Amino acid sequence: MENIAGNLFLIGLMGAGKTTLGRHIAQMLNRPFYDSDQEICRRTGVSVPTIFELEGEQGFRDRETAVINELSALDNIVLATGGGAVLREENRRRLRERGTVVYLHACPEVLIERTRCDTNRPLLQVADPLAKLRELYNLRDSVYRSAAHIIIEANRQSCHKNAEYLLQAWTQPPASSVCNDKK
Repeated sequence: MENIAGNLFLIGLMGAGKTTLGRHIAQMLNRPFYDSDQEICRRTGVSVPTIFELEGEQGFRDRETAVINELSALDNIVLATGGGAVLREENRRRLRERGTVVYLHACPEVLIERTRCDTNRPLLQVADPLAKLRELYNLRDSVYRSAAHIIIEANRQSCHKNAEYLLQAWTQPPASSVCNDKK
């Protein structure tokens, strides 16, 4: 499997499993793994919520765009992006031009289960996090789909199963989409 060439970029809402699957795939392929949010935190020395508090979402998105531009220019990496990374057209364009973009699709009801105890998600620090996830899903799903080369249904499958689907789709051109677990 180490002979697969090119970058792999994971997109999707928070809690979809981008970081978990990204680390797993990178290990399988013996490649460097990056998480754009973690990279921003490493460079600034503060958490994502702190950046949102000090600079607002716009300031965070500016940092995110710079990190994605830099990391996506590397060769043979696996990159998990933040959930809002694809909101900017320049990020979508760079990701699509510089590698294979995989949308990990999961419904809001599954995402809330995965994120409910995580306080490092500034957009979910609201009275009704499920309503917020539904709102984000409604706003972003079509953007994720248009940015992706491959779509993986990540609602209930294990990380190992999703890795199998992803590698199968990635290595069998011209497959443009793999869907599984329609539940």
